[in-house]
Amino acid sequence: MSVATTRNGAPAFSSDSERWAAVVGRDRHADGAFYYSVRTTGVYCRPSCAARQARRENVGFHATPADAERAGFRPCKRCRPGGDGVVEARAQAVARACRLIETAEEMPSLAALADAAGLSRFHFHRVFKTTTGLTPKAYAAAHRARRVREALPQSSTVTEAIYGAGFNSSGRFYAESGRVLGMTPTRFRSGGSGAAIRFAVGECSLGAILVAATDKGVCAILLGDEPEALVRELEDRFPRATLVGGDRDFERWVAKVVGFVEAPALGLDLPLDVRGTAFQQRVWQALRKIPVGSTVTYSQIAKRIGLPKAVRAVAHACATNAIAVAIPCHRVVRNDGSLSGYRWGVERKRALLEREARS
Repeated sequence: MSVATTRNGAPAFSSDSERWAAVVGRDRHADGAFYYSVRTTGVYCRPSCAARQARRENVGFHATPADAERAGFRPCKRCRPGGDGVVEARAQAVARACRLIETAEEMPSLAALADAAGLSRFHFHRVFKTTTGLTPKAYAAAHRARRVREALPQSSTVTEAIYGAGFNSSGRFYAESGRVLGMTPTRFRSGGSGAAIRFAVGECSLGAILVAATDKGVCAILLGDEPEALVRELEDRFPRATLVGGDRDFERWVAKVVGFVEAPALGLDLPLDVRGTAFQQRVWQALRKIPVGSTVTYSQIAKRIGLPKAVRAVAHACATNAIAVAIPCHRVVRNDGSLSGYRWGVERKRALLEREARS
């Protein structure tokens, strides 16, 4: 069989028979010229992939990894046909879908989002969740929650804020308001007026530590030198909430946090009431996946959430985290491994990392 060549003499693999012969022969010269997919496994590979040979009737050919992914196939974990270019393309596709969600008056359909991303519906849903840590529906809910939190203090009525944030009915919003806001809309609009937040202050080797919680979970863990300063910071965060000193049961939560600070191997499992923008929540969710004793860089977190260029935004999200140690922003370092700023002081960050490394 005569194989067509390019100007530099490399095989062109211009027909399916030539491509199939390259796959059978695991021809490395064919890598990059085309990719093949296997219908029965749902993956696509490089021609030289060492995976078990598929039956010819189950094999299709694609010019690029993007073409294969648009057809609904995922990259082979053995030969990794996508490479960094596909990762970047996925991030850009998800970013387009996020912008569509954020600018739409109503939640776009899955088909519309997949079309904007240039992927099949099934593959888009999987890529979106892998990239952001959320399903498209959950991402839309988080974005809408942020919009309503921003709109409530500025709007003349609660109803105006509700519809402006994209809720189709006030009844639907009120049914979800406890989860979205952590309190009623009226309380939130007035700066948390009437909301009860329990808190207690303890001591640990890093200084004073304050733990505060709503009925949803821990909403703040603050570190500092002076207990009074921590209480003032809590008051600034929730200016119109009713702060209530924690009882003996609540002080057990403080003891758990102090125990974790002193001995990270104990672990820390507390319900959290995490409030932030959709982007912040993506970053904080990624932080919670960093194992004890490990560190990552800001750029690695940016890549994990599918936005590799958002390094500064990731650093800002870490700086705005108000739940120390439970959302471990102290495990994020500069690219050279050096310690960057930490909301509660670099020395505390160093001490936490050293303890976790020993554990």
